[in-house]
Amino acid sequence: MGLDALAAACCVLPVLLALLAVRFAYVLWRSGQPSSRSPTAGLRCLIVLGSGGHTAEMMNIVTALQKDRFTPRYYVAALTDSMSLQKAQVYEQSLIQSGEKITKNAHFMQIYRSREVGQSYITSIATTLLATLHAMWLVIRIRPQVIFCNGPGTCFPLCVCAFVLKVLGLGWSSIFYIESIARVKKLSLSGLLLYKLRIADQFYVQWPQLQQKYPRAYYAGRLM
Repeated sequence: MGLDALAAACCVLPVLLALLAVRFAYVLWRSGQPSSRSPTAGLRCLIVLGSGGHTAEMMNIVTALQKDRFTPRYYVAALTDSMSLQKAQVYEQSLIQSGEKITKNAHFMQIYRSREVGQSYITSIATTLLATLHAMWLVIRIRPQVIFCNGPGTCFPLCVCAFVLKVLGLGWSSIFYIESIARVKKLSLSGLLLYKLRIADQFYVQWPQLQQKYPRAYYAGRLM
């Protein structure tokens, strides 16, 4: 009985791996292509904020979004970054007070950091694992259809988890990465990882020399 089960497992495993490889190739091919279906309702939108100027740039992008299309909006920032969420809350409140036909469709969440500034690499292994598990829980809970991020370290585990769900066929998130304007000659670590691993559906840079260095990126011009 045991040998039969082992033999069956040995036969099934290569098939599952082959199907996973085909699905992975399909996700890479499908990513970045325009959707063939026009959404009749709003798109659940995950917006990743971060300290050090990332939030200011991201909020500048958010102001240009069609609010009735990208809704509800879920703002996510690091657990130790309360200022970013406050800025997003002030912006969303201003939309309601301005008299626009916008309901309270904004949600604000926090996520564990993978690594704090100055933290040792040894202890960061445990915090990275915790942050990844938390990111997976958030992505499964929100099921975002669109993700906007621009470089904070908190965006990487969120994007990876969203990509894993795409490969497993448990959801589809279009990931838009806009590199910070502060990155003139080289990408940030988060941007480099997302670019090399082909996780982002659309990858934008704000300097022409960066687009020449990373040809799969799109030059968006200055967004600030």
